[in-house]
Amino acid sequence: MPDVAVIDDRVTNRNVLTRLAASVQEGVRVKAFASPQAALDWFQTTMPDMVITDFKMPGMDGADFTRAFRAIPGAAEVPVVVVTVYEERSYCYQALEAGATDFLLSPVDHHEFRARARNLLTLRQQQKLLEQRADQLHRQLLSNVEQHEAALRASEARLRRLIDTVPAMISAVDGSGRITLLNSAHRRLYGIDCIATDKTLAQAHGANEATRHLVLNAKVFETGETVPSFEHEVIAPGSDREHVLLTTKSPLHDEAGRVAEVVTVSLDVTELKRAEAQIRHQAGHDALTGLPNRALFRDFLEHALARSRHGNTQLAVLLLDLDRFKGVNDAFGLPCGDLLLQAVAARLQTCLHDGETIARLGGDEFAILQSEVRRADDPRALARRMIDSFGQPFEANGEEVHTSASIGITMFPADGQTADRLLKNAELAMYRAKSNGRNSSCFFAPQMNLVARRTGLLERELRQAFVADQFTVHYQPQRDLRAGRIVAVEALLRWRHPRRGMVRPTEFIGLAEDIGLIGPLTERVLKRACRQHQLWQRAGLPALRLSVNLSPVQFREGAVVQLIERTLTETGFDPRHLEIELTEGVMLESSDTSVTSLRRLRKFGIGFSLDDFGTGYSSLAYVKRLPVQRLKIDQTFVHRLGLDGHDEAIVRAVIDLGHSLDLKVTAEGVESVDQLRRLQELGCDEAQGDLISPPLPAEAFLSAFASPGLPTAATG
Repeated sequence: MPDVAVIDDRVTNRNVLTRLAASVQEGVRVKAFASPQAALDWFQTTMPDMVITDFKMPGMDGADFTRAFRAIPGAAEVPVVVVTVYEERSYCYQALEAGATDFLLSPVDHHEFRARARNLLTLRQQQKLLEQRADQLHRQLLSNVEQHEAALRASEARLRRLIDTVPAMISAVDGSGRITLLNSAHRRLYGIDCIATDKTLAQAHGANEATRHLVLNAKVFETGETVPSFEHEVIAPGSDREHVLLTTKSPLHDEAGRVAEVVTVSLDVTELKRAEAQIRHQAGHDALTGLPNRALFRDFLEHALARSRHGNTQLAVLLLDLDRFKGVNDAFGLPCGDLLLQAVAARLQTCLHDGETIARLGGDEFAILQSEVRRADDPRALARRMIDSFGQPFEANGEEVHTSASIGITMFPADGQTADRLLKNAELAMYRAKSNGRNSSCFFAPQMNLVARRTGLLERELRQAFVADQFTVHYQPQRDLRAGRIVAVEALLRWRHPRRGMVRPTEFIGLAEDIGLIGPLTERVLKRACRQHQLWQRAGLPALRLSVNLSPVQFREGAVVQLIERTLTETGFDPRHLEIELTEGVMLESSDTSVTSLRRLRKFGIGFSLDDFGTGYSSLAYVKRLPVQRLKIDQTFVHRLGLDGHDEAIVRAVIDLGHSLDLKVTAEGVESVDQLRRLQELGCDEAQGDLISPPLPAEAFLSAFASPGLPTAATG
């Protein structure tokens, strides 16, 4: 039973290679090693029939390992296969120069692996058989040459038959260049007698191959080392058919240990390579059009993305869908539809330039990769070429078929960082092109993705809820940690759904922004909260600071100043008691116009806070740019106080930063006495959270905090 050694420091790769090696032949025994040195130690006592090793390993790479292995007695003829990734192909040649037999590119193709490993094991077993038989004959000759002469002749005849039976081409050349052995397989390919003494290399292998063999034979005679297996193409004399051979050259030593002959063993792997190529083609191409399929296109796209990331370049993905293709199938039948798809594929390929690849993803959908976008208008120009190509009708099964196409375009890196995201966004853009009237192209825009995720029932219910005024405002108090009293309240929007109960803002605010409801909703919340604040004051509560969130959409629309001015006028609310919470979206879109609006409101006495500070894109740049007076520490850091040293360090840093900039700091999401106590120790100014009080309806808030001094609902 053949023994195979697998060396890879990564357990996943090692397990995959072990399973593959075990499946090459029945009875294969596999010994796996995590380090090259462990394998070399084992080889001192046990010599495998084949070695499979990763190239990049700690302490010793594949080339160093191969040299060390070849130095072990008995290892010179053992096949060594080196595995490395495609981008590091140059390592393969280092390994080959060090004495490796072959290499494979990772991820390993299972069919290719088994085929090559089976061939190498077969060669190794044949070599061992020949060595065993030759050794047997040698011992017989030494014991009694005369007595066993007849038996020797019989053995030689049998060996000849055996060699002639082997499907590999076997030949031997002595030091003078004289061919001493050619088997039947060699004769069948090259058309010469299998017993061809005094034949030249040109006669035995063809003139085109003679030089190669002369050079390699000289190397074996000079070094005494086996030439690793290599693939090469040959055309036999008198034939125009190309054959692919897998060849190994090994030294045959005489009794003095000198290289007496060079034995060449070649396997004809032409059909195997053809089958492998066909399998690879079928696996990666659409059977109807011959174009790359979805899987192969994804591979192309992944490689293009890697190159673009490395080179900091752009690429484009275009998704093309035929308009009203179902009508063609309905009118002319499915066979006509298939012929139309073939004609479309052929015509679209004529529209492509260098660096552009097309694939059929399925149905009537095609994807095009523009791997290097040098000008912003390149994708649009490509889309225009393809759309214009549909100006002439297609001929399908004798029918003249008119059709058009809609194309969605996405760009890397602007519209997505992954293949899936780019394809998904291209699909959204393609649907937008169809909705715009078909026969056109459309670039992806971020709002397409948002709208796509928040349509249907929720949108209808949200609109109905606005008309029916199913929204209410809850109020969560903020406690001064030094004075121990309530000093502020945050107004929080809630949706009282008739069936689902209370819906939190995270579930509908984004959709409200997309469909244009956020402005009216915010205005309703702001006015209701200001009026409620006035009612509380009349009921005896002091003038608490009122905190209200505004959406980035309102800043983009430039109506924030008008909204707040109108609200203050209608409610009579004192602007000095109003604080606007700025979200991350507002910070990211802090244009000059937005900053000007904020500064104008600041002149009215309105305050500003940065919400969820320490997460996302919050940075000192925004603190300096925006007229804020308060930082709010995100609750994710507060929840881990006392449990995670990193989070506590962030909380301390935010507090110190705020105080150094003359800003107040409020902690959100306080849920335990320990958290509250630790915030006090760190010098935090204010806190809010369920420990102090959960968000309450207006009436419940008044009942809970109507007593003098406004103590908290929880003490600590």
